[in-house]
Amino acid sequence: MARRQKEPDNELERSRTFDKVIEFLQFFFIGFMALLVIYLFFIQVVDLGKYRTRAKNQRVGRIFSMRGDIFDRNGIKLATDKVFSDVYAHPADYDHTPEELAQKLSPLLNMPKDKLLVKLKKPGPVITLAKDVNRNTAEQIAKLHLREISLGKKNTREYPQGTLAAHILGYYNFDADIANGVEYTAKDRLEHVINTVKYQKTRDGKIIYDFTTDPVATTKNPKGENVTLTIDAAIQHICEKEIEKMVNEKNAERGTVIVMNPKNGEILAYAVYPTFDPNSYKTATPQQLKNWTLTDVFPPGSTFKTITVASAMDLGKINENSTVLDTGKTTIGKWEIKNYDYDIRPYPGNISLEYLFEHSSNIGSINVARTMSPLEFYGVLKKFGFGSKTGIDLPGESVGLLPYWAHWDQGIHATMAYGYGTSVTAIQMISAVQALANNGVKITPHIIKYPQEEFDKKIHYTQVIKPETARTITKLLAASINNGRSVIKMDKYNVAAKTGTSRKPKENSAGYTPFMYTSTIGYLPASDPQVLIYVMVDSAKSGAIWGNTVAGPVFHEVATQIARIMNLKPDKK
Repeated sequence: MARRQKEPDNELERSRTFDKVIEFLQFFFIGFMALLVIYLFFIQVVDLGKYRTRAKNQRVGRIFSMRGDIFDRNGIKLATDKVFSDVYAHPADYDHTPEELAQKLSPLLNMPKDKLLVKLKKPGPVITLAKDVNRNTAEQIAKLHLREISLGKKNTREYPQGTLAAHILGYYNFDADIANGVEYTAKDRLEHVINTVKYQKTRDGKIIYDFTTDPVATTKNPKGENVTLTIDAAIQHICEKEIEKMVNEKNAERGTVIVMNPKNGEILAYAVYPTFDPNSYKTATPQQLKNWTLTDVFPPGSTFKTITVASAMDLGKINENSTVLDTGKTTIGKWEIKNYDYDIRPYPGNISLEYLFEHSSNIGSINVARTMSPLEFYGVLKKFGFGSKTGIDLPGESVGLLPYWAHWDQGIHATMAYGYGTSVTAIQMISAVQALANNGVKITPHIIKYPQEEFDKKIHYTQVIKPETARTITKLLAASINNGRSVIKMDKYNVAAKTGTSRKPKENSAGYTPFMYTSTIGYLPASDPQVLIYVMVDSAKSGAIWGNTVAGPVFHEVATQIARIMNLKPDKK
């Protein structure tokens, strides 16, 4: 009887114990669920940004596209994108044995089967099998449809013509998104892709497909707009070779040849020396990379006399038949100024404007400048573009140095006349003379061919001087060349040109170095100018150092070859 009573008591106790366990488990699971909810709340609400970032780090957002190509005016390719691929294996997805994969891939990757097999057997989630395989190889691998093999595309910029037009093209670095030259100024057009291919990839290179992913589009390479330049590769090549030859012959520091169509402001050639190869620009020195013709200023010397005479003539101070007094030398303050040929012609007397250009008279130019007030002279110089950027479509242009007219003293006024009172860039100088060759109308110099709508916005026309003034200056310049013995004289063409030589200022102090800037600027045929050429050589160190002896021969050779290439109609009988 006692045993029967004890059994129900044990059953009751076990039932109570079970209920307590159930109750504990209920509390435990309720607590666990509460903690889980709190944890998820923090992940999805409080720490949302943190985990989104972590998720993004596990996949690569990609808009794969190629930059547009760059061509010269005749369709010669100057810059293009080259697509390479890296080849990866994913062991977790192997549908084939490493031996089978090695058998298939070895001939395509041009890699020994044993070496490839070692790579395929390496541990890890992703194995790099090859880098920088060309497009053809990548396409052949893709045709194998191997799920465990993926391809990672990447671009590199290639310049098929090597150093040709290096300072015009500049360079582009995909990894750092760094550019220079046209690669920089035309960046928006080169990268403007209408139909982009948007997709995401995991870290190991696999495309993440969703409902918006077009599997066919991911295999294509969308491309930006192509850009056509105004330069002619043949003329560019001639200019580069001729300036390099003269710089080396004269042991000079640097040189440039710029060729422009004066009718529309198009630059046909822009040679800058020293140069570099944009394919390997990282190995170039800062001096080679720098387009100093845009950034550095220098006194233009006697080439500026064309501007001085044109300014006075346009203001009505002189005319075609005017004469000016040339005393051979003069003193301003404590400075004595002489003509370069003073020892031969100590006192030319009253000279014509044609004589002024032919003999590059400093004193004659000073007396022409004195017919204008500082305000008048300064006003015309500003219209010519001195002291301002030309607006050329290349980066890094300087404004030059043109003292404000109110700060001119007698010395500045006088030296301004023959190209020492101001400092210019090479592109400013050719832009100013372009107006003389184009009936007094200055046009924004440009290196890119623009659609008409964009052309109208970017390219500006300015009437700097009267058409008759420009034609008279052209006539006087051409006569001065034909009458003299200048090396720039041509047999079949009248050339309106002027040479110049100026002392090179010290960079960090007052005074001048022992070196010279030598230059020649002119256009032909003078009767109907089709081409404008500017040559400048910095710091020639051997032989006779004058504009006519250093820059002049380069001008003559370039002009002769351009006339042949462009089939210019002779205007000499």
